[in-house]
Amino acid sequence: MARPVTLFTGQWADLSLAELAPKVKEMGYDGVELACWGDHFDVNAALNDPDYIAQKWALLEEHGLTCYAISSHLVGQAVCDLIDERHEAILPPHVWGDGDPEGVRERAAEEMKITARAARKFFDARPGGAPKRVVVNGFTGSSIWHLLYSFPPIVPGQIDAGYRDFARRWKPILDVFEEEDAYFALEVHPTEIAFDCASADRAIEAINYHPRFGFNYDPSHLGYQGVDYVKFIRDFETYIFHVHVKDAWWGHGNGDVGVFGGHTEFGDSRRFWDFRSPGRGDINFEEIIVALNDISYKGPLSIEWEDIRMNRLHGGAEACAFTRSLDFAPSDVAFDAAFDQDK
Repeated sequence: MARPVTLFTGQWADLSLAELAPKVKEMGYDGVELACWGDHFDVNAALNDPDYIAQKWALLEEHGLTCYAISSHLVGQAVCDLIDERHEAILPPHVWGDGDPEGVRERAAEEMKITARAARKFFDARPGGAPKRVVVNGFTGSSIWHLLYSFPPIVPGQIDAGYRDFARRWKPILDVFEEEDAYFALEVHPTEIAFDCASADRAIEAINYHPRFGFNYDPSHLGYQGVDYVKFIRDFETYIFHVHVKDAWWGHGNGDVGVFGGHTEFGDSRRFWDFRSPGRGDINFEEIIVALNDISYKGPLSIEWEDIRMNRLHGGAEACAFTRSLDFAPSDVAFDAAFDQDK
């Protein structure tokens, strides 16, 4: 059978889950990937409120929905980042605290450990049983993203130090994921420790191939960079724990703005690239589905919907229908088996 189609709720966190759930069902989805912000999933409540998890599942079941993953991009970002005033806007007050950068990073790391425990508890209570792999998607942040363009010239050892910092901060978190039999899936993305194939390789090596570290595959963040996003699937097949269906287009601006964005806002017609509703950008999803079948990925296809030019309810429904029409189960027989007269 084809894979379940879910909606990542992160871009819909202005709505309560009670408001959003019926809309998700109306748009045609099988379930949700719950964001750990807004009121969609509170990791501390999941651990400490005896009724919280049962109430979440009851709400989802009421609308014929399920869940295969939760996501903690915002808190994860703060684990390795160089903290500044931007982070206060995305972090819970108890993680931001007094804003002291090292304190923020340490509290974010502790919150990610809590997230692993909450995910296991939440999915252990899932009606019908936990998914085969309990996944928390998210970001890692990076202490070296600002060194992307090598001028002034990088001092020898700076990049290596950034990967060591990542490993030092994330290994204790990943050890808790292992204790809880859960997996962390980094969304390979600009501003993270891994943002293309080469940096993803380096991140895996830095973390000493930790069995609980892998990727939330999202082609939209790779294509406009010029990264071969289909090759990524084949190169990292055992590390792909979750998949986002998200589209982007590139080469559609007026030539004023390049791949770095020119300090313009999304939707500015001068931009070289922008996110689009799935099927309306330049990502070749047919090749992606074939590659996912080739590596035997059986998890959900989770739509992260972003398109500043389109009404999101229209776009969400369209994206769900597009993904269902695109996905297909792999063959379980050789195509020419019918010619074998001895069978």
